[in-house]
Amino acid sequence: MKKSKSECDVNKCFMCQHCLTEWRHAIAVKKKNFKVKKGQVIFNEGDPVTGVYFVYEGIVKVHKKWGPEKELIIRFASNGAIFGHRGLGGNNLYPISATALEDGIICFMDIDFFESTLKVNTGFTYNLMMFLASELQESEKKMRNLAHMSVKGRVAQALISLQHQFGTKDDGSINIELSRQDLASYAGATYETVFRVLTEMLKEEIIQSAGKKIIVRDQEKLLELTAEQL
Repeated sequence: MKKSKSECDVNKCFMCQHCLTEWRHAIAVKKKNFKVKKGQVIFNEGDPVTGVYFVYEGIVKVHKKWGPEKELIIRFASNGAIFGHRGLGGNNLYPISATALEDGIICFMDIDFFESTLKVNTGFTYNLMMFLASELQESEKKMRNLAHMSVKGRVAQALISLQHQFGTKDDGSINIELSRQDLASYAGATYETVFRVLTEMLKEEIIQSAGKKIIVRDQEKLLELTAEQL
């Protein structure tokens, strides 16, 4: 990755927001900012853990192998969010991969400094623990949905989650443009099945689509599709 000349302001990322004000100087000294291009792999599942990352600009998808040629998108990181933390503990290998969905800037903290930050900043450690608990709950819900919810329900849930996380643009479209393959990976389904489901939703006027843009036209029906499957 290429180092970025654009420096973050040591205020916006998850760690900076919850650390002691006096610790931010140490963060400014230790952090490294890198430019990433759309589609660039930041680290791969199975790589040795070197540190944790934060998003300064752009969106990063966190994903895991799902079968020999498939992937499951665990979450999307943006707006100062942490990623790479799943590699803490264990066998010191990243259990997931991270790939840039668009051009952006990420911030890297090496593992030794990150662990020192946890020991010194109890507020950050507490908030990270709360974040991990919430993330675990979401992962458990996703596993339940994969086992018990139909593909149509999972696609509906994926659209609701994306809308909640990223909001909508002025034209009403969800403020993230995903390829159909990425949407399928996020919903835990095949590309062909998700394409069929989206076609059905278009005919039923639940959504409107133009290229990668998706506009939710019937929010109530979308919610019904998730509720009736559980």
